[in-house]
Amino acid sequence: MKHRELGRTGIKVSEICLGTMTFGQQNTEAEGHAQLDMALENGINFIDTAELYSIPPRAETYGATETIVGSWLKARGGRDKLVIASKVVGRSSSPWFRPGGEEARLTPAQIRYAIEGSLRRLGTDYLDLYQLHWPDRKVGLFGEGGTTFRDLPDADEVPVEDTLGALADLVTEGKIRHVGLSNETAWGVSQFLAASKTGLPRVASIQNAYNLINRTFEIGLAEMCLRESVGLLAYSPLAQGYLTGKYLKGARPAGARTTLFNRGQRYEKPGVDVAIEAYHALAHAEGLDPVQLAVAFVTSRPFVTSNIIGATSTDQLKTILGSVDLDITPELEAKINAIHQVHSNPAP
Repeated sequence: MKHRELGRTGIKVSEICLGTMTFGQQNTEAEGHAQLDMALENGINFIDTAELYSIPPRAETYGATETIVGSWLKARGGRDKLVIASKVVGRSSSPWFRPGGEEARLTPAQIRYAIEGSLRRLGTDYLDLYQLHWPDRKVGLFGEGGTTFRDLPDADEVPVEDTLGALADLVTEGKIRHVGLSNETAWGVSQFLAASKTGLPRVASIQNAYNLINRTFEIGLAEMCLRESVGLLAYSPLAQGYLTGKYLKGARPAGARTTLFNRGQRYEKPGVDVAIEAYHALAHAEGLDPVQLAVAFVTSRPFVTSNIIGATSTDQLKTILGSVDLDITPELEAKINAIHQVHSNPAP
C-alpha cells in the first residue's frame, strides 16, 4: 500500500481509502468493524465518512455510520495513526439534517452544528479533513444533470467566503485540520482557491465520482487540481457496483444495493452495459479480474490522491484490496483508452 500527500498539507494518506457509507444499513456494526480491521491490516490509514451516512439517506439512520466508526475507534484506539475525514451536507430540503426541519445550508451556524454532531458520534476531538458534501449552489448533482445555469446568479446562495470563514474558525479551534470539497465543479474549486488567498483555509482535496464509465473529471478539473495541488479523492471506482458486471442485462442479485434501494439510475443510462461488457472482455483477455482492473485504473491516475473503495463483505474488500498489486502498464492503458474512445462517459 503506497501513501500520497493530501494536497499541500504534509499528511500522507493511503492510496486506497475505506469508504463506510454502507455501515448502518447494508452492514451491521460488527461487519463494519471487521472491514475497518481488514483495512488497517492492509495498510489503509484513511477512513471516509459523512454526517449523511448511511446510504440511502433516511431520518432513522442519519449519523449511523459515524457512530459505528466511532465505536470502532473507541474499541481499537490508535486515533493518532489514522486520517479521518467526514462531510457536512450541502443545500438540502430533507428535514432531518437540521433542528426544526430547517433547510440545510452551508451557513456558519449550520456548519458548527454539523461538526459538533460528527465529533460526538465519532468520539474524537478533531477531524483531519472536513469536506463540503455538495455545494450550497444550485448545480446538477450525482449524475442527475439539469443544472440551473439559466437561473444564475443564485441570489440566496451562501457566499464562499462565509462558508470558508466558518471552517477557518474550526481550524483555529483545533476541531478540524484541513478542508475539502466534494461533488464540485471547476468554477467552484476556483472560487474556494481564490478565497483562500485572503488568509482563509486552502482546500486540500475534492471528492468526486471517477471511474471507467465516468471520466468527466479529466475535462477541466484534472488539470486544475494537478496544478493547484488539490487531490482527487475518487469515489465510486466501481460505479456503485455496476462495473462488477452484476447488474448486466437487468440482473438484480439479492442483497445488492440497487436491488435493495433502486438508486442506481446514474449507471443505468444508454450505452452503459455495452461499455461495461467491453471492459470485462479486456480484463478476461488480459487474465485480470475486472473488479481489480477498474479499481487499479482509478488509483493509477496522477491526479488521484486516494481511491475511496466500499464493500459490503470482507470477501469483496479482499478482492478490491488486491488491486494494489495490478500495474496499469502503458500497453494496458492504451487498450483501456481505446474502449473509452468508443464508449466515452456513458454515465457522467
